Amino acid sequence: MKKILCLLLPCLVATAFAQTSVSHLLTENKPNPIEVEEQAPRFSWQLSATQRNTMQTAYAIQVWEAGNKKNTVWNSGKIMSDQSVYVPYAGKALQSGKKYNWSVQVWDNHTVQAASSETSSFQMALLQNSDWKAKWIEPGYTEDSVMRPSPLFRKQFAANKKILSATAYITAHGLYEAQINGKRISDAYFTPGWTAYKKRLQYQAYDVTALLQKGINAIGVTLGSGWYRGVIGFSNNRNVYGKDIALLFQLTITYSDGSTEQVVSDDSWKSSTGAIRYSEIYNGETIDAREEKNGWALPGYDDSKWSGVKTATHPMNVLVATYNEPIRRKEVFLAKRIITTPSGEKVIDFGQNLVGWVTLKVKGKAGDKIVVSHAEVLDKTGNFYTTNLRAAKAQDTYILKGGEDEIFEPHFTWHGFQFIKLEGYPGELKPENFTAVALYSDMPTTGIFSSSHPLVNQLQHNIEWGQKGNFLDVPTDCPQRDERLGWTGDAQAFSRTAAFNMNVHNFFTKWLKDVEADQLPTGSVPFVVPNVLGAGSAGSAGWADAATIIPWNVYLAYGDKKVLENQYNSMKAWVGYMQNNSTGHLWNKGFHFGDWLFYRPHDDNDGKSAVTDKYLIAQCFYAHSTQLLINAARVLGKTTEVTSYEALLKNIKEAFAKEYLTATGRLVSSTQTAYVLALNFDMLPENLRAQAAERLAANVKDYGNHLTTGFLGTPYLCHVLTRFGYTDLAYSLLLQEKYPSWLYPVKMGATTIWERWDGIKPDGTFQVPSMNSYNHYAYGAIGDWMYRVMVGLDTYEDGTGYKHSKIEPHIGGGFTNASASLQTYYGKLSNSWRVTGDQLLMEVEVPANTTATVFVPAKSADDITESGAPLTQSKDIKLLETKEGSVKLSLGSGKYQFAVKK
Repeated sequence: MKKILCLLLPCLVATAFAQTSVSHLLTENKPNPIEVEEQAPRFSWQLSATQRNTMQTAYAIQVWEAGNKKNTVWNSGKIMSDQSVYVPYAGKALQSGKKYNWSVQVWDNHTVQAASSETSSFQMALLQNSDWKAKWIEPGYTEDSVMRPSPLFRKQFAANKKILSATAYITAHGLYEAQINGKRISDAYFTPGWTAYKKRLQYQAYDVTALLQKGINAIGVTLGSGWYRGVIGFSNNRNVYGKDIALLFQLTITYSDGSTEQVVSDDSWKSSTGAIRYSEIYNGETIDAREEKNGWALPGYDDSKWSGVKTATHPMNVLVATYNEPIRRKEVFLAKRIITTPSGEKVIDFGQNLVGWVTLKVKGKAGDKIVVSHAEVLDKTGNFYTTNLRAAKAQDTYILKGGEDEIFEPHFTWHGFQFIKLEGYPGELKPENFTAVALYSDMPTTGIFSSSHPLVNQLQHNIEWGQKGNFLDVPTDCPQRDERLGWTGDAQAFSRTAAFNMNVHNFFTKWLKDVEADQLPTGSVPFVVPNVLGAGSAGSAGWADAATIIPWNVYLAYGDKKVLENQYNSMKAWVGYMQNNSTGHLWNKGFHFGDWLFYRPHDDNDGKSAVTDKYLIAQCFYAHSTQLLINAARVLGKTTEVTSYEALLKNIKEAFAKEYLTATGRLVSSTQTAYVLALNFDMLPENLRAQAAERLAANVKDYGNHLTTGFLGTPYLCHVLTRFGYTDLAYSLLLQEKYPSWLYPVKMGATTIWERWDGIKPDGTFQVPSMNSYNHYAYGAIGDWMYRVMVGLDTYEDGTGYKHSKIEPHIGGGFTNASASLQTYYGKLSNSWRVTGDQLLMEVEVPANTTATVFVPAKSADDITESGAPLTQSKDIKLLETKEGSVKLSLGSGKYQFAVKK
């Protein structure tokens, strides 16, 4: 018996140490959400295991009413499946506003005992219009129609029993900030966010239990004009969605005895104005502290002199729960230097071009006025420069009440800036009195990239901050001038890069619903979404294709079929629009932006400007969108439509070849973008692709290893070069430091991605101010090549969302190391490579419940060791093939260390 125990002991110990754990529980991609609108929400979780090749074999989910575990609404039983992402609820009907708890048990292929999760929760949204008892209310006073000071709404009420829980549901026409008993309800800003308001108006739900007290309570809500009726778009465009400003508020209180009570917006509320005298997104905010109504959101405040409110009958059928993450305060920056410019301006430099505002501390006399102006750059002589902001004033004005230290920051505006200019500030400018606060949608950071090249690392920093500064509830083009719109072309070009740096799953899912909502009846897609430019601003190739490109990229990055299901009709409508506007399958009509901001020398006497035929571009994107529609139809099992669109695609490509391709394989536009798009979208017969790639490479060399591409060609340029064997040339482009290039702005001191390749020219002068943003993420699309090709982290289409990962690094460019890691829904996926001495070292991590195909750069498996032992002896790794200087391996989860002899 002792001998048997001795033999079993190592196995028991090994099993104990190999125990799998389960964590990171999500409901509809969020931890513990409280406004779930899906009536069959999907559950996801992660497995963690120290043992290699760990796969889930089964799961069991239990869902029960919060506070009553005996009241189970779903017990899945043990389901034999490796699915750990997007498992749909399949229990009893979930009730509006009710909170539920859930947990999961998981079995794997190494252990007998199940791993149990902690408890997670979710709360349902208001599922029917009839759940809303609140009425829309507007200010009861006559509004100043010019300055439009922010209205205040107030309600006092009694809660005379012990409170168990309370949820507030809030939205507005405009923007809102809400308080209960003088405390801010949430850390979210610019709520309810920006959507296609006429069809989709988000509301937010908040757990406010901790803010309420037994006895008298008070609610206070401040509104701002925001996107709804403020200046937005071009030509001082106001009141796009309406002239009104209105609040909808509903508070549901559950008492410990089981009874409930609702406090709703109705004609019993009071209204007034306060310290915010003016607020516009583009122009800034004016706060007069002398007008502040101290204690107005507290119980007991005397509101007898306030006005009443007007109830209104605004639509209720457009209300939707919020799906994406809110905008929150994020990083803060202290003053890096305080300077006096040559023209005598008092300027503070925060060292980073960011989006948000400045919080300042000041002490002065009543009536002292401080004006804070914002700028991205100083001009060549070192003076404050705002001409590129066009009509946007971007100024915050603060009027002091005096007598004590005062702290100011805006509420309903933001700015894109690195520098501020101060006018009227009383006393000495001290760094500790000024803090720059970054604000952006609070998407989880998922990707990390680094390399041995400091300029490329700064490029990555700039890519990240370009994304942070422009992902404010919608993917804007720029954050500083009189624009800040959801340009579809910029978003599609950058979408794959964005999905590495941050989890943009919910962000894009929400925005894509507005793409469909604002799509024209013809199927045409607006230039900007939400569409504030009108029905005539739609249908441009490469912009409207956001309707097909982004859903597919979201599916690849997160493996979420539902995004394709939701957007399929929109995708189909856009392809239908192109089809209906084609003659002989050739789409050669309508307005197109073309390869926006391509390379064009100022005094172009010999035809160096890289002008690409706009209809050639349009035909390429027509084919690409059709291919993506085919892909989506195949994933969704629409086999008849796959066949139909495959026939259409064949005709589109034949029409392209007939119109734009010579018999010898030369395109009518001999630009980098023309060849890049034709090759990336497989527009050419296979026998003509290699020579076309050679023409592309020759073009790059003709420009001295510089790119000449604009918004549409840039994302694919290095990918195409690598695909056709020109990776060294792709590296040359990445590392080019002279204009035009990715590193030229870095060398010029950029901390974000610029709109133009030469926003600041070599002589220090600026590009034309009418179109010269210094925070514009589109050209940051090179990040996708850095992550997926240089380091090699990618996903296969047979296991999207990195269920089946592809890890294929491309060593080159003189780099001695490069690394990237990505937090997927399954866990951390990473690869790093390092050239040291006579070895190439690769460290790979594959998350549990996934597999990876890894390509190790080596001539033979005999040249590779893994964790110090010959690869050929490994029992955990399957050798698939050796081909073209690369050894192809199949791996399960775990950490691996490969070493290759040079």
